[in-house]
Amino acid sequence: MPKQVYAKLIKKEKIIKNIYKFSVKAPEIVESAKPGNFIEIRVTEGIDPFLRRPISIYNLDKENGILEFIFQVKGKGTEILSKKQEGNDIDIIGPLGHGTFKFDKYKNIAVIGGGIGIFPLYELSKQAKQNNVKVNCYLGFRNKDFVMLEKEFEEVTDKLIITTDDGTYKNKGFAIDYLKDDMANEKYDCIYACGPLPMLKAVQKYAVENNIDCQLSLEEKMACGLGVCLGCAVKTAKSPKDAPEYWHVCKGGPVFNAKDVEI
Repeated sequence: MPKQVYAKLIKKEKIIKNIYKFSVKAPEIVESAKPGNFIEIRVTEGIDPFLRRPISIYNLDKENGILEFIFQVKGKGTEILSKKQEGNDIDIIGPLGHGTFKFDKYKNIAVIGGGIGIFPLYELSKQAKQNNVKVNCYLGFRNKDFVMLEKEFEEVTDKLIITTDDGTYKNKGFAIDYLKDDMANEKYDCIYACGPLPMLKAVQKYAVENNIDCQLSLEEKMACGLGVCLGCAVKTAKSPKDAPEYWHVCKGGPVFNAKDVEI
């Protein structure tokens, strides 16, 4: 059940340009949160901006009740949020989302992410590895200036492949190409993905065509986070063309089976 809390910001870090990691004390949220959940944050006491900002959960420290999230400054709301200082309280509702990452029936998984879409994949990788699941991870970035969290993902995966579109750091090309190369030997039980839409579509197509279980974390504009505003609709894969049916990412997801949605 989501809870509204005023969580104290205990650590603020700038990861790369315009990307911040916040660590907040929020045991009420941490105790029930799962990989793939997200939170909604009110960035100001005023009415501008009026809507909360949806942000995925990056890390859960259940022992100490600490929640970590990472966000990119993209507009007025996240700009205001980035100005928060250690010791400030942050108004948070969470955990949100009924669709979360499931890994309990798998032994060998592939995790693939791109850009700022990599953030919710960390807690998934960490918990899966803690449960003796083999985790191979493929992270793609535009160029070396956008590469982040390499050390952190190395610690929670069995194998980490970093790619850059232009080859300025590590492997040149797209992360999915390296995943495909490994499939012959690895025979992954499931693929987990979050990132830019073109990457998600490519992963979905590959998984469905090769009959591999696949879970996609979708990123949509979720104004309320509770399924009330109806602004984050995604079409179901099996709905009739003349009578399309929709799920809402905030409520049905944000994690969906790749065979169930049309993206």
